[in-house]
Amino acid sequence: MRDRRHAAAPGQAGPYRAVRAALLRDPRLLLRLGAWSVAETAPALVVGLAVARAIDEGFAAGRPGLGFAWLALLGGAWLTAAVGARQVVVAVGSIVEPFREELLDHVVDGTLRRSAAAGHGPGAAAVARSNLQVELARDALASVITVVRSFAFTVVSVVLGLTTLMPQVLVLVLPPFVVGLCLFLLSLPALARRQRDFIVADERTAGALAAMAGGLRDIAACRAGDRVAADVGRQVARQARAGRSLARVTAMRTASLAVGGWLPVLLILAGAPWLVRHGAGAGVILGALVYVTQSLAPALGNLVQGLGMSGVRLRVTLERVLRSGEPPRPVTARSVPRDAAVELRGVTFAYGPHAEAVISDLDLSVPDGDHVAVVGPSGIGKSTLAALVTGLLRPDSGRVTVGGVPAERVDQASRVLIPQEAYVFRGTLMENLTYLAAAPKPAVEDAVTALGLTSLVARLGGYSAEIHAGLLSPGERQLVALARAYLTPARLVILDEATCHLDPAAEALAEEAFARRDGTLLVVAHRLTSATRARRILVMDGASVQLGRHEELLASCPPYADLAGLWNPSDSQELVP
Repeated sequence: MRDRRHAAAPGQAGPYRAVRAALLRDPRLLLRLGAWSVAETAPALVVGLAVARAIDEGFAAGRPGLGFAWLALLGGAWLTAAVGARQVVVAVGSIVEPFREELLDHVVDGTLRRSAAAGHGPGAAAVARSNLQVELARDALASVITVVRSFAFTVVSVVLGLTTLMPQVLVLVLPPFVVGLCLFLLSLPALARRQRDFIVADERTAGALAAMAGGLRDIAACRAGDRVAADVGRQVARQARAGRSLARVTAMRTASLAVGGWLPVLLILAGAPWLVRHGAGAGVILGALVYVTQSLAPALGNLVQGLGMSGVRLRVTLERVLRSGEPPRPVTARSVPRDAAVELRGVTFAYGPHAEAVISDLDLSVPDGDHVAVVGPSGIGKSTLAALVTGLLRPDSGRVTVGGVPAERVDQASRVLIPQEAYVFRGTLMENLTYLAAAPKPAVEDAVTALGLTSLVARLGGYSAEIHAGLLSPGERQLVALARAYLTPARLVILDEATCHLDPAAEALAEEAFARRDGTLLVVAHRLTSATRARRILVMDGASVQLGRHEELLASCPPYADLAGLWNPSDSQELVP
């Protein structure tokens, strides 16, 4: 069991406190990291001194043996650094891995509490947070520790080396280096804000594009393409502005590196005569240049790159991860409806504030126990209606109730929606069938018989067979999902083209089984045969809706008559080609 005595819970700390807690969890790890960092930065301490002494006291003085001895010392420092670098990686891992585990525990705990409070399972955002953002935070922290540690030990080593070599060189090196470092540190808050703005803008753009892609049929049906494109275009433009703003602040990194890393080189070269007057030889000047170009400038560059990228990413990611542990927002209490009657009064819904309404001022009454099929051209809003009835979408105006309860407040167990793409998880067939209800085996066998899964059960080898989505055809996945819904106690069932991958005979068997089942059945029809089996038919044509029986609608509803005219009973072709 991990020792957490020295670590604050991530949810109780902001990003800085969370990082500090991770670093101070075990001081011995920091001591070990520091010791190996000394070994890793050994070349930064001796590189300039070894080059200077090898030239001035060795080769230039006619003593090549001494020159090679100094170079051998430098080679030994590099070997020591290689060993130290390996151990530094291990030491950093011993710090960041417990940090990652605590973050993951925090996210999982927060996700479960939110799911329990909301009454449904974790969504894609929670999965992305637990998998992607925690890994990003772990990698970013490892990078920050690595570059900050390397920078600090390298700067100390270079200062000690230059002091040993010739203290006067520090006058030419340290002032511009400190100025460049300050420029970079002053730009960090603005850089963090711009990075956060860019991430938020990117997510909003992705959300806008996803919403547009999901509503393409409705957008086309309502001729709202230009308006939706303009809305998405504005979001893309906002992201572009955020990107340009981020780029401008990022340019400060280049300026700080130029001042702090390369201006000292120019000052050493320009100040060479002054150094010579103070007793510097060619080796000292070359050694000073080596210290700056091989140690100091790269260390500053790594710091600028590491903190400018990983540091900002760590702060932004931690802010988002830690928010997942906040207490869940209060959710509206769910209620069990008195029955499965569906009522829509003055319902209007549009995908976006500027889009044309997909459903406009709709009034609809579906009594408890009714069987209604919803038909209409592709993209007319049938799936939108199903989502409104189940509470997945909320109307812009009007009211949707199930058994007198607002649709968004209906208890989860009281209604079930089967979409076109059926979900099957890895597990046994029995686990998949009883996922939504603890049904006894006789009830499962009755459902399997009623819905026509007998041959599938036999092919798989029984209810204990392990299955997954890739093992089943789309039609078989739909049969499993239909049986799963059939076994629930839900009295309101919505089939949103949930039989589209079944052949006409299998579709008829499934729909007739649900029609015999107690409760209200709402079917978004895929074939006209589904409509003819329904007690009543709701026709959606964009301008209005009409509800009636098959024979009545043939005579009174031209859009339905047109749809019926496309149907060839001999081959049971699809309702909409």
